[in-house]
Amino acid sequence: MLGRTQIAERPARRSQAERRAGSQLGLVRAAIAIVAEKGVSGATFEAIGERAGMHRSLVTQRFGSKRGLIDAVISYLHERRDALDAAHGIDAMSGLEAVVAYTDLFLRHLSDDTELRAYFTLLSSAVANLNELRNAFAAEHERVRFRIRALVEKGQVQGDIRPEVDADAIAMMVGSLQLGLAIQMLVDPSMNLSPIREASLATLRLSLEAAHG
Repeated sequence: MLGRTQIAERPARRSQAERRAGSQLGLVRAAIAIVAEKGVSGATFEAIGERAGMHRSLVTQRFGSKRGLIDAVISYLHERRDALDAAHGIDAMSGLEAVVAYTDLFLRHLSDDTELRAYFTLLSSAVANLNELRNAFAAEHERVRFRIRALVEKGQVQGDIRPEVDADAIAMMVGSLQLGLAIQMLVDPSMNLSPIREASLATLRLSLEAAHG
């Protein structure tokens, strides 16, 4: 007879909500992987279900439509970016250092992050096809603009970012830099992003840093 210490403990059973969240995450990541490998046209509900090891009907049940899938993908990548910012202590930095670090993180991950590139592949398709999916991306880009603007305004209050700069204009400029380089990476995946990243960060710092003396 086995002693109590020899009896393997059974893993706690996951709740229905946890199982549902886990299956949805698997479907979202499967969709992103297919887009990265085969483009938007390859990301059918049938292909997503097959990649995730689930039936197509479950994909339809989870997302309902292509818009539902796009919303889930955007939400997943947004939460992942927030976690990355938190891991690097962005909000604990001064305003200027936070703006530079936020941009640096994005550019450092752009070259080798297939999930990030898949996002911009989906965005390009939505814009090219002039469909309603553009609204989902527009909402996400607004969140990014508000995020960057808040960091700039923080730096202005702290005194390390020049008070006369337009925080909203800077936020749009930084967002447009990220968007432009992301699209260029789709056009030319062999592009060497390192010198562009260094030049972009130096220019950003030079344009924002308050004079002291």
